[in-house]
Amino acid sequence: MAVVPLLPEDAPRFGGSLTRALGRGLLHLLGWRLEGELPNEKKVMVALAPHTSNWDFIVAMPVIMALGIRVSYLMKKEAFIWPFSILFRWWGGIPIDRSASQDVVGQVASWYAEHDAVWVAITPEGTRKKVGQYKTGFVRIAHAAGVPVLTIAWDFPSKALVVDKLWTTTGNHEADAERIRAHINSHYRGAQPQYQ
Repeated sequence: MAVVPLLPEDAPRFGGSLTRALGRGLLHLLGWRLEGELPNEKKVMVALAPHTSNWDFIVAMPVIMALGIRVSYLMKKEAFIWPFSILFRWWGGIPIDRSASQDVVGQVASWYAEHDAVWVAITPEGTRKKVGQYKTGFVRIAHAAGVPVLTIAWDFPSKALVVDKLWTTTGNHEADAERIRAHINSHYRGAQPQYQ
């Protein structure tokens, strides 16, 4: 079975011993591991990168299960219809109104304020294709919510999902996003590095 670090006390929790065992078993079958130490933080914005393949999700889900951590994600509110809404919320889904009149950053910042422990995960590229720069939504949300950004990187050559580091936002969203992008791209390689 794959060995994963203990979940820090303040991190949000999900699942039980069965889902953790299943996650460890899947990691073992895939030959992947989690490297690094998770921060003991109740609230963080998780930037998962470099996102270059559908395999990223297949690797990340067993890690989440093995840790027993609740990782929230953004999803359009129209999908939250009964009975699926129960399942989506249980999995960590955050219903987002994406209409032009709604402020997505404000909605997610409010979600952080209304919950005791929240780790929201976003892929900052916004796509699996090559981009010249990261979208700034993840740093805008982190700054508005007053939470750090935790970078977690897929490194396919070493078959490791790496807990990288915590970043404090400065308010210069473009510069923050570029700093994080340059760091990720200089240290880690995705499944299809030509798309980084």
